[in-house]
Amino acid sequence: MRWVPSVSRSLSPAGVLQVAVGHPLVDEYLEFLTARARPNTILAVAFDLKVFFCVVDKPPVQVTSRDVMAFIRSQRSSEQKVVRIDGTTGLSPRTIRRRLSSVSGLYAYLLARGDTSVAYNPVPQGLTTRRERERPRRRPLVRAESTLPRVLSPTEVDALVKALRTQRDRAMVDAMVLGGLRRCEVLGLRLEDVRLGERRVFVADGKGGHQRLIPVSARFFSSLARYLDGERPAEAVSDRVFVALKGPRRGEPLSAYGIDEIMRGARSRAGLSHGTCHELRHTCFTRLREAGMSLEALQAQAGHASIETTRVYLHLADDWLATEYRKAAAAIEAQALRATP
Repeated sequence: MRWVPSVSRSLSPAGVLQVAVGHPLVDEYLEFLTARARPNTILAVAFDLKVFFCVVDKPPVQVTSRDVMAFIRSQRSSEQKVVRIDGTTGLSPRTIRRRLSSVSGLYAYLLARGDTSVAYNPVPQGLTTRRERERPRRRPLVRAESTLPRVLSPTEVDALVKALRTQRDRAMVDAMVLGGLRRCEVLGLRLEDVRLGERRVFVADGKGGHQRLIPVSARFFSSLARYLDGERPAEAVSDRVFVALKGPRRGEPLSAYGIDEIMRGARSRAGLSHGTCHELRHTCFTRLREAGMSLEALQAQAGHASIETTRVYLHLADDWLATEYRKAAAAIEAQALRATP
């Protein structure tokens, strides 16, 4: 019987998200991921695998590297009904790379199991090239452009904050734009995680399962206090800080969809073309870097596993680059003057 991939989701009796695509090997891999990744990541991987197997139209044990290369071509083709900002068609290189990573992860799992007929990972690690001195190097299958994240100007941040309708919404935006919290970290905050006396917040479940204790501006705590005192439903039994204020879910934890709707509405009222939760986080670290915060401190505040991830804020902080350039240019000019007879 032909397999038709389809993503389905359900909750286990313990309340754990269960995601399936309809093939035993793929579903067992998604179950394996449950203990290693967040629900949103598992859903993204499931969708990537669904797309891949819909395109190649083969069961997992029959996929070859040739199928993978054909999949890459199909994702780049104009048949993909996507027109990018630069006018080109097809999916972005970042999306294609993410999908290949999901497929590669599945086959790495199947190889580690050792109980299937899969003999190798059909996703090539790259194309071999040669540089000088015959040192072999692998070039990635899909080369993604390196782009800087977008940030909001102080004027845009002010406009966004003024467009928010509740103290709860202001507290959430303050947590992201002043503390640099991720959307999932804001939604995951518990009442016990807020250290009011220390002006710090404990992130119990950060990206990759990492925890951190970070300082946040007093403005956040002021907005939070007004929300807790005047808006948070008294009947709420959840220990999550941010809950729904009205409707059938009143008092229940706010969802990712809920906070995205809040941000969409605020952007529309403020007349902004951008301003996502993650852009607020980027804005926070850019401003902190411009104010002189060290990269190491920035890394700790952001919860980055590698400082290389944090280095992007060197490029976003224009003052840093301009200052370094002026110092170097002044030194060159001084040397030229001394050399002039």
